[in-house]
Amino acid sequence: MEVSPLHDRYIWSPIRSSSTHRHLSFHPRVSVSARNQPRIVHSSRSVRRNLCSASTSDILVAGSRKEDGKYDRVATKKEEEEVGDLKSWMHKNGLPPCKVVLKERPSHDEKHRPIHYVAASEDLQVGDVAFSVPNSLVVTLERVLGNETIAELLTTNKLSELACLALYLMYEKKQGKKSFWYPYIRELDRQRGRGQLAVESPLLWSKAELAYLTGSPTKAEVLERAEGIKREYDELDTVWFMAGSLFQQYPYDIPTEAFPFEIFKQAFVAVQSCVVHLQKVSLARRFALVPLGPPLLAYRSNCKAMLTAVDAAVELVVDRPYKAGEPIVVWCGPQPNSKLLLNYGFVDEDNSYDRLVVQAALNTEDPQYQDKRMVAQRNGKLSVQVFNVCVGKEKEAISDMLPYLRLGYVSDPSEMQSVISSQGPVCPVSPCMERAVLDQLAEYFRTRLGGYLTALKEDEALLANSCLDPRRRVATQLVRLEKKMLHACLQATVDLINQLPDQTISPCPAPYAPLLK
Repeated sequence: MEVSPLHDRYIWSPIRSSSTHRHLSFHPRVSVSARNQPRIVHSSRSVRRNLCSASTSDILVAGSRKEDGKYDRVATKKEEEEVGDLKSWMHKNGLPPCKVVLKERPSHDEKHRPIHYVAASEDLQVGDVAFSVPNSLVVTLERVLGNETIAELLTTNKLSELACLALYLMYEKKQGKKSFWYPYIRELDRQRGRGQLAVESPLLWSKAELAYLTGSPTKAEVLERAEGIKREYDELDTVWFMAGSLFQQYPYDIPTEAFPFEIFKQAFVAVQSCVVHLQKVSLARRFALVPLGPPLLAYRSNCKAMLTAVDAAVELVVDRPYKAGEPIVVWCGPQPNSKLLLNYGFVDEDNSYDRLVVQAALNTEDPQYQDKRMVAQRNGKLSVQVFNVCVGKEKEAISDMLPYLRLGYVSDPSEMQSVISSQGPVCPVSPCMERAVLDQLAEYFRTRLGGYLTALKEDEALLANSCLDPRRRVATQLVRLEKKMLHACLQATVDLINQLPDQTISPCPAPYAPLLK
């Protein structure tokens, strides 16, 4: 189902400032805390939310749409001649010579401008430094707030790092070309939080598009994350009065007056799609926005190259050889496809870190619940236990679940005493108990598979359609991979049922069977 894309609203939706709001220039070598700008708080709330719906003249990003819906190539070229591209801006501001170039590929939607990506400018070998971005061109909370203590206070009490970074860039965008970061913000606008491989995060999908994920736990994760972003938005005004070192630079109205929620969410998602998690640095520097980093770099699960903080820069050392012109890829961490889709808008078909979650819980109404809880804890499990089903290791996951489920089926007090006195996850297993455990597990997997809107064969047919809507495509890729893991789990369970010595035995009754979800 086709929905209205975000082609008429850029990620950092531009806002027309009122005439009483003056712009402040920004220089990268001046720390935020060193600015002694007077903080101006306007009592008037003349700036209303509808001012955030910018007219065409307000759009700061080159290549605004023409009436036919296509971007204006002439306007794009003209602005790039005036301002320069991202890489030339970086070189002017301290980027040393590097071994990459910016190239572009068409967007999946002709109404969107082409996507830029970082490619090798020459042949590269394993261990080569592709580029080294100086800290003066990296956006972190240390830079934004100018005070590590304030950074930690905000991110542990009120606001996440992503929210702080998003808010900072939103205010910077209000300055237009006067902002030092204008070329970088313009590049983020061009990308629209799409990443390199697919589409926008499901956080920006319509309800109809989220329905593609019906049956997948990812749908609930998307809704939960969206609620979290809304809670952070509701805290912005409080943070405004806490973080003078950030907001004294921007003498505008308080955040919720300047930016409506939908615009804040778009900015949050855009930052989420390109933020880098640096290792072995202070808390105020661990989340970083690195020009030439994602989304200009593509994420891959089978890659080991990472952006690394070294001395006064963030550098990328490649983990594989590249021919000149080939796109550079980096590792996205051990994330399952559900997280890749939620954070970056793509699904990796070859993701060895993909997994599903099965949650099992001991029945709290069981008279022997406390004893079973003690036995579970003794064997490293909880009364509500999460089991990860890793792709390709479904049989191992079933084997890991069985002792826990058997414990839930013990009903005779004397048997429970035997379990308590044992030194391992050993429960007396009768044929009828084993049949009951396996039947419950098999039914659980069948129920989960039945919760999807389509069957595997239908998913295959959809993906064979080259004209399939991109959001539908990545959603179908995700649910297809989930179903394959669930089918493998079901098959492993059925195989165990078929191995029982007497399949005619009826399952044992289980008034307090463990709960699966």
